[in-house]
Amino acid sequence: MMYMDVVNIVVGLVILIIGLLIGVAFLTLMERKVLGYIQIRKGPNKMGYMGVLQPFCDAIKLFSKEQIYLNYSNYLVYYFSPIMSFILSLMVWILIPYTFNMIMFNLGLLFFFCCTSMGVYSVMVAGWSSNSNYSLLGGLRSVAQTISYEVSLSLILVSSIIMIMDFNLILFYNYQMMVWFLFMMLPLSLCFLSSLMAETNRTPFDFAEGESELVSGFNIEYGGGGFALIFLAEYSSILFMSLLFVIIYMGGYYLNLMFYLKLVFLSFFFIWVRGTLPRYRYDKLMYLCWKSYLPVSLNYLLFYMGLKMILYY
Repeated sequence: MMYMDVVNIVVGLVILIIGLLIGVAFLTLMERKVLGYIQIRKGPNKMGYMGVLQPFCDAIKLFSKEQIYLNYSNYLVYYFSPIMSFILSLMVWILIPYTFNMIMFNLGLLFFFCCTSMGVYSVMVAGWSSNSNYSLLGGLRSVAQTISYEVSLSLILVSSIIMIMDFNLILFYNYQMMVWFLFMMLPLSLCFLSSLMAETNRTPFDFAEGESELVSGFNIEYGGGGFALIFLAEYSSILFMSLLFVIIYMGGYYLNLMFYLKLVFLSFFFIWVRGTLPRYRYDKLMYLCWKSYLPVSLNYLLFYMGLKMILYY
């Protein structure tokens, strides 16, 4: 590989990370504004024009706060688990089908499965290492929830993989030129969307951070920089899940204005659900996964395999 190719890759990744951090900052601003208007109030509107600078002020405040040392925590693991969580959420973004870079994942969806599976460990370790009962409960809940929904998420994705017979994300665009997979796989796409909410611990499945029950859940002992990194990881995964849904079900990866509008709408949908729906009951959440989504995804998987066989022969 030429020297300039390596430089190109590094510059591309740096631009990606900076763009992602700015995107996450404005996603938090959008969430606070939208939730404000849903609750008939203004939201942040003091810093800059209509509160545009608020996320940057929050970031400066969080990262300049004093780091507290817990006496009874497993300190090293406690300190590094938010960093690992943030790194994993950034690694998934390498999957974007670049058109200007030398990175191309032919096994992209397998890499996605690996990264999301690893994300469970950072949450579990963050909950356990604080040595607090509340954070341990929140961590255990989160692990059970994430592992359960990963099963249905994987099976739903396998149906899409069978439709295109490849793991490469960029091929989804070629197969959706005439009609979106959203219309061909409507029940599955809705199952996928709600599984994404459960996977990212968002309302109505936010049991890992059930403030009314678990006093903020697994991240209760984190403040300042550690909390900010967990927060950044969560919101970057929300952005990535929205991007994944657009690529797989809403026309694929094509860099035009419509693609970005679809991405913004899906991110807005996550916030809209948070402002509208109450939290699920925990046993109902598990029931939904194992007794509803799992049979539906398995049946559709068999159906699409049969459909592909008919078309093939």
